Amino acid sequence: MRDPENIRHIEAFDVDFIGFVFYAKSPRYVLADNDSVEAIRQCIKPKVGVFVNETLEQMLEKAELYQLSFLQLHGNETSDLCGELRQRGYSVIKAFSVASVDDIRKTENYPGCCDYFLFDTKCAGYGGSGNCFDWSLLDAYNGNTPFLLSGGLSPDCVLEIKQLRHSGFAGIDLNSGFEISPAIKDTGKLKDFITEIRKSNIG
Repeated sequence: MRDPENIRHIEAFDVDFIGFVFYAKSPRYVLADNDSVEAIRQCIKPKVGVFVNETLEQMLEKAELYQLSFLQLHGNETSDLCGELRQRGYSVIKAFSVASVDDIRKTENYPGCCDYFLFDTKCAGYGGSGNCFDWSLLDAYNGNTPFLLSGGLSPDCVLEIKQLRHSGFAGIDLNSGFEISPAIKDTGKLKDFITEIRKSNIG
């Protein structure tokens, strides 16, 4: 997100985190102007910064400027980097693009260094495919780190999400399926969906 008014509307809902994209090639990229910085700093929900292959120094700089609590990593970041960020006091979400069991097993290279994993749909870029992956692949995950489900989630997925049973399933990441335009959320659609999902005690 990045629009101040849209942010204020969404943070009034029953959401756990609000995300901000710091990947310059994304259409949701947060512009570094004074209004954006102030709007994000004033957000009362825990703030998640989304990064792709940034250096430790770049992420720490953004995290301090925007007062981020979580850093979500979508590139080729190593377990050592994840661990370093946690030592600096940040919670870490490591994303994995999924198309096969082998993609799920890559989580084994990140023991004890992340607060959450995020399973997204594999595509040519870094997220934003608009498509769901085969959720039966989640059966291959038996790690101790809880995971978030992402990738093409929309209001049409509510029944399937409520039926998903996995001991590590901790929540969902909602993005393009609830947008009017990049970085602008449809507040009515999102509020209705969250209300329905909360009935099943997910996330």
